[in-house]
Amino acid sequence: MEPGPVILVTTRHRGIPNVMTNGFNMMVRHAPPLIACTIGPWDHRYRALVETGECVVSVPTADMAATVVDIGNCSGADVDKFEEFDLTAVPGEQVQAPLVAECFANIECRVADTSLVAPYSLFVLEPVRAWTDPSQPQPQLFHHRGDGTFTLDGPTIDLKDRMTKWQYLL
Repeated sequence: MEPGPVILVTTRHRGIPNVMTNGFNMMVRHAPPLIACTIGPWDHRYRALVETGECVVSVPTADMAATVVDIGNCSGADVDKFEEFDLTAVPGEQVQAPLVAECFANIECRVADTSLVAPYSLFVLEPVRAWTDPSQPQPQLFHHRGDGTFTLDGPTIDLKDRMTKWQYLL
């Protein structure tokens, strides 16, 4: 079983922006939307998320995969990752954390629930604003398989007519 796509999580702590790679995340529900991701005390940005209570979930496409892995192989304590990886930080509207211009989507989030942080390092996030890049109508995302390999999104099948219980989502 794999989680959601590989994402980048940005924070701004004490005026300093940072970005981290995250391969363990999932949608929790869709109405109202909630996203969960594992960020533990071993991550430099853990403290930023705990102290600020906000972040941006940025969704890179498969063409960024090598850069996204490289971002995850260094610490924001040692490297300005926006500069090192030539990423463009864009101000958000609802949170102080920056959006990543090169990503297909950016979701400004506030921490909604911390009850699972201590036992599982699992933050539950509430999206407060979302952005997508209209120049990428069919983005190909990628998913971490847990062993250094990744799966790319494949063909889409349309079963909307069978979603009888969830028509309000269509």
